[in-house]
Amino acid sequence: MAVSKWMPVGTVLKMNARHFPDRLGCQDKYRSFTFREWNERACRLADALARAGVGYGERVAVIAYNRVEWMEIYAACAKGGQVAVPVMFRLAPAEIEYVVNHAGCKAFIVEDPFVDHIAAIADRLPVPRGNYVGLGGGDLPPGWVSYEDFVRGGDPREPDTAVDAADPWTIMYTSGTTGRPKGVVRTHEGNVAQYLLDNMNTGVSPTDKALLVMPMCHVNSIFYSFCYTYVGAPVMVYNMVSFDPEDLLKTIAEYGITFTSLVPTHYIMILALPDEVKKKYDVRCIRQLLISSAPARRDLKLAIMEQFPSAELWEAYGSTETGLVTLLRPEDQFRKLGSIGREIFGIDEVMLLAEDGRVVPPGDVGELYVRSPANFKEYWRDPQKTREVWRGDWCTAGDMGRRDEDGYLHLVDRKANLIITGGEKVYPSEVENVLGAHPAVKDVAVIGVPEEKWGEVVTACVILHERFTAGEDLAREMMDFCRDKIAGYKRPRMVRFLSEEEMPRTGTGKILHRVLRARYGTWSEDLK
Repeated sequence: MAVSKWMPVGTVLKMNARHFPDRLGCQDKYRSFTFREWNERACRLADALARAGVGYGERVAVIAYNRVEWMEIYAACAKGGQVAVPVMFRLAPAEIEYVVNHAGCKAFIVEDPFVDHIAAIADRLPVPRGNYVGLGGGDLPPGWVSYEDFVRGGDPREPDTAVDAADPWTIMYTSGTTGRPKGVVRTHEGNVAQYLLDNMNTGVSPTDKALLVMPMCHVNSIFYSFCYTYVGAPVMVYNMVSFDPEDLLKTIAEYGITFTSLVPTHYIMILALPDEVKKKYDVRCIRQLLISSAPARRDLKLAIMEQFPSAELWEAYGSTETGLVTLLRPEDQFRKLGSIGREIFGIDEVMLLAEDGRVVPPGDVGELYVRSPANFKEYWRDPQKTREVWRGDWCTAGDMGRRDEDGYLHLVDRKANLIITGGEKVYPSEVENVLGAHPAVKDVAVIGVPEEKWGEVVTACVILHERFTAGEDLAREMMDFCRDKIAGYKRPRMVRFLSEEEMPRTGTGKILHRVLRARYGTWSEDLK
């Protein structure tokens, strides 16, 4: 008998195929599947994996750009009990090797652009020789099988396996903004809770249609995909290798998209299009927009609302470990600018804890601990790290924040990004928010650079808008700009100008402070 009574995605898809067989279930720009077709292909894939020796609880790695097959791979694992291990496509071969070995994967689904890279390291991976599956129809190395042949070889009937929702569904390797990636084990019921909480909080409807722009190997797209499936609504995977803002507007208008989740960088690129381009496309179909992964400034929010006049604007805070935690709702966007909102309906109060475990008073900074049915299970093969982030039923992703007098939470920074200068603590995001308001600043990351007298000095790494020219005068102007806005010890003492290409980012657009720190110095001994 199953421990959990929650119905995993595989069961939900089966019922949609029964009730709405000819309704669109999922698609990308090149292929589309009804719920019946999607369900059958997921059943075939689950069976094909089992026949290849990938049994219940065993791992299958996947590396691919965004395409609709991701939806059937995740669904197949939800039916057969296999565990999906999505691999970020921007990783170097050595990093891919680490992830696949650490997870102990027994099969590897590889899209065409990555076949040569994976073939070159295959002899150092735990995947059996006959379990490499090539996705995309290109030429394959000897012994590999094409994805379509692999799927066709499976049984179209529902698997006999009874999937317990308490068991793992995915192992998501974190982007590693502060160190080597950890394998976040998420169960079926943890993700089911995420979907139902999201639907309850934002009002997802069967008439909606979601566009998944963020990488399908990232938790954002997993979180905002199957919540639509749960209510019989279609999902579209946006399969563009690089972000094209005009094509996104065209896609929204052409396919009648009602929801998408983007990071601020995406919105900035859309708004930078010429007015005549933006006006070509009718995007009034959009009713909800989500800003995720990084905070947005007031001027950006105003411009987004002007471009998408029919849309509600939401901001979300969550993590791979905790699922969705807070929402800044449309009515609070300008009343609580800079806040990540309040706890979503259905979870417990977020605790802000000091290092000694005591709850900090309102206004003080503490580490965010979350008690939610969407919390993760553990870090794969890392019991020590798992113990470090749990306090009873509460877990943390390492983010720091404070609560204001109205109960709204404000994200301060990640614990590992803390700067200590002259014995004083500086949270980079506070400085970034101030400096980001300078008209020349397109994007900014603040780090601490080692210095003999102060320990670390606050340093701003800045990307400029095109009409500005880097130089000492502009650097001094930026430092002076902060003078009356934050305490003296928090103000940048150095400004480094970077190009877009020089700013290191994760696959979802987050700036990698640790890479900047490695480039310009080393972490404080206190933080190692």
